[in-house]
Amino acid sequence: MRTINQITIVASVLMTLFSCANDKDKDIDSNPGTTTNPVEGNAANTTYKPAFEGQTRINGVQTNTPYQGVVLATSLTSPWGIKSLPDGRLLITEKGGTMRIATTAGVLSAPITGIPAVNAAGQGGLLGLTIDPEFTANRMVYWVFAEATTGGNNTAVAKGKLSADEKTIEGATVIYRAKPANASTLHYGGRILFDKSGFLVISTGERSVLETRPLAQSVTAGLGKVIRITKDGQPATGNPTFTQAGALPELYSYGHRNPQGLALNPVTNEIWLAEHGPRGGDEINRIKPGANYGWPTITYGIEYSGEKVGAGIQQQDGLEQPVYYWDPVVSPSGMIFYTGNRVPEWQNNLFIGALSGMHIVRLAIKNNKVIGEERLLASENQRFRDVTQGNDGALYAITDGGRLYKIDKK
Repeated sequence: MRTINQITIVASVLMTLFSCANDKDKDIDSNPGTTTNPVEGNAANTTYKPAFEGQTRINGVQTNTPYQGVVLATSLTSPWGIKSLPDGRLLITEKGGTMRIATTAGVLSAPITGIPAVNAAGQGGLLGLTIDPEFTANRMVYWVFAEATTGGNNTAVAKGKLSADEKTIEGATVIYRAKPANASTLHYGGRILFDKSGFLVISTGERSVLETRPLAQSVTAGLGKVIRITKDGQPATGNPTFTQAGALPELYSYGHRNPQGLALNPVTNEIWLAEHGPRGGDEINRIKPGANYGWPTITYGIEYSGEKVGAGIQQQDGLEQPVYYWDPVVSPSGMIFYTGNRVPEWQNNLFIGALSGMHIVRLAIKNNKVIGEERLLASENQRFRDVTQGNDGALYAITDGGRLYKIDKK
């Protein structure tokens, strides 16, 4: 019996050592590259201090694997969202209300018709998109758009079937509207994805104006929220329960300003979100069901006028802190976690289109904390609106100026 126990103990020790070795090897394999000084060298708008080390202005990191960004197309018209199709081509929305399909060589289709009218004024238009997990069988597409109504404008979600000839969207139907409507043409949010349970996740903005800004804190309004619904627009099962009277069952999180980035973390399957701050205070948030992300009660930014936002506080019990923030802003937009193998340093890193920053942000992440930041394609001087990963393991990005880029190993 002692011999058996000894064998068991030895085997257990060996398994532990093997596991530790594997963990160590995994850390080595996921080395994000060469550490540099922080990439942000400009003065901040405020003297606000981060809540924890590494929450802002983390050390820079440099990709060691040679890579390049190649312009595939230049004639898109204000593209806003991009998503890979099962055959490797790319489905793209254009702000004015059209969709196009692009090959990975940059050949663009004619505009796809059948999409309901959008209000393209201001920050509105045809916004983010995704495709059904069963797209090969059902050809369903889902998108977010600014919808004009008699009561103002809504962030709306619609679905429809891409026709077999790829010329039109058939049976387009609005499945959700974030209410109340407002005359503002700003802060629609506008990203959409499927989570691992097959539910739609949508980001909505608080519409910018002072009268609607407080609604980001109200669980009876659909503004400034992360929404989680079924393919038919009904509240998803498993959503958090809010105790306030009139709370909306489709809400997943609240307290957001203008969230234009959504992505699923491939390690944890959690939802991550990027949102625009005012003057300073752009954020990356890790979304927890039922959590309050603070806007406009807490923020690392100030008003465009230079005044404090509210009481000018950055931390408060019960309100979530961002994983990372920027001051000055980079204006984070569409984003994706990289799961390809073309560039080893990029594994599970977060890539974000930066509008005012005019680059693609790369954030190296470990244990849900940012450990390094890099700026890609900054010399291109483009407002990067969205980034996705292609079926070939490369990154594809679109810019407000109408360009489609492929970013890949040389």
